[in-house]
Amino acid sequence: MPWTLPPRPSRRSLLTGAAGAAGAALLAGCTGGGGPSGDGTGIPLERRMREGAVRDSARLLERYDATLAVHPGLAERLAPLRAAVAAHSAALAFPAPAATRSASPSPSASASAAAAAATPSGSTAAGRADVPPKPAEALSALADAERSLSEARTIALAGAPGELARLLASVAACGAVHAYLLTSTPGAAS
Repeated sequence: MPWTLPPRPSRRSLLTGAAGAAGAALLAGCTGGGGPSGDGTGIPLERRMREGAVRDSARLLERYDATLAVHPGLAERLAPLRAAVAAHSAALAFPAPAATRSASPSPSASASAAAAAATPSGSTAAGRADVPPKPAEALSALADAERSLSEARTIALAGAPGELARLLASVAACGAVHAYLLTSTPGAAS
């Protein structure tokens, strides 16, 4: 009997392909990162990329909060994923210079942004309106948001400085896992 191609790719082949693409982008992020950090070319790019990533994570946290406000029964399932997204936001925040941290007792902008992202914010009525009325559809919408952010971060790897590229790769991989977990049946064997 001749071998035929399956009608659609398996989950394993998709994950392998995503891991390969992330690995290739990671290697590209580790080579030729431009001039020295003191010349001012690498730091502004990294700062812009980090601030954009923190904003993206904050928007994703708002989606989690809105979903939890509409579907409180999903709290147990979403709490660990939301906490991970908050941790990603804190990790992606641009670190404050050592002189600023020691000289100023007030929190830096990046630290306060990360702290704001880590605490649940009150969802607006507009945010709640975007949440589908059925829990399964709400989980699917969250999975789509996680998946699209993961893909955007994977694409951003090509232009990121080395250390940020490694961090973006890790966060993108985690987002892909979140998308899988949001669409899988809890407790089911795969």
